Amino acid sequence: MLELRPNCEMCDRDLPPASDQAHICTYECTYCTACAHDLMNVCPNCGGNLQPRPIRPATAHRPGVSLEHHPASDTRRHSRWSAEERRTFSLSLRDIPPERR
Repeated sequence: MLELRPNCEMCDRDLPPASDQAHICTYECTYCTACAHDLMNVCPNCGGNLQPRPIRPATAHRPGVSLEHHPASDTRRHSRWSAEERRTFSLSLRDIPPERR
């Protein structure tokens, strides 16, 4: 189940569970739309691609399945890479299709 991390790992922008501005990789590294664009949709941690994060329903339309029953994480994360390291890494992978990385 997705953690639904609360912030962009680059700029620390709040990304609440219902945000349509959150993008994630397969490891759930989380970035806002602007930072995902700056990263050329390349995750600076794993090299995977970034995709819009799904929005978990706030209301249980089926028993036990909602944000109420499975709340979002409140643990904020921050990139350990410098801006130059992120840029260099993203540039090295941006022209390789995600399925070939």
